Amino acid sequence: MSDILPSDNQALEIPQRQARWLLFLLLLASVFFAFGIFLPMISITKFMIISNDFSIISAILELWRNGQILLFIAVAGFSVVLPIMKIMVLFKLLSIKLTNNLKTQRYLHLMHEYGRWAMLDVMVVAVLIVTVKLGPIVSIKVHSGLFVFGAAVLLIMLITQKVVALTKQR
Repeated sequence: MSDILPSDNQALEIPQRQARWLLFLLLLASVFFAFGIFLPMISITKFMIISNDFSIISAILELWRNGQILLFIAVAGFSVVLPIMKIMVLFKLLSIKLTNNLKTQRYLHLMHEYGRWAMLDVMVVAVLIVTVKLGPIVSIKVHSGLFVFGAAVLLIMLITQKVVALTKQR
């Protein structure tokens, strides 16, 4: 954790212009994320007759209804709960004057540690597509929700990287 922040008690204020730009991008990413989890991501068509549209939320609810509690927890946790927590921490970091104290170190440590899991939510969607693709009897069509969700994930990753980089150079 000590490699994230300088060791002295200097202010770690992100320049106001950059902070505003990052806050705008974070707000945009939050909107993309909200739409991305509710918009249909994929349509699964079986035997060219039966078609089901799935969003992340509808897939999570379907896992719950089918009694797949472990998968429900994993998908809900990595695709909804952790990204929301990350967005909240990023908003907190960008809206306060950063100082080299224990609270700021904890927030930055959370960002640093969570960065390792940043692509897991995209992987969950990819695994969902691959596991459901059953050749000629099932076809999958990708919808806008996947692209909106992917844009949110990429923006959040970019913002996280920029916040951590700005605090390291100060």
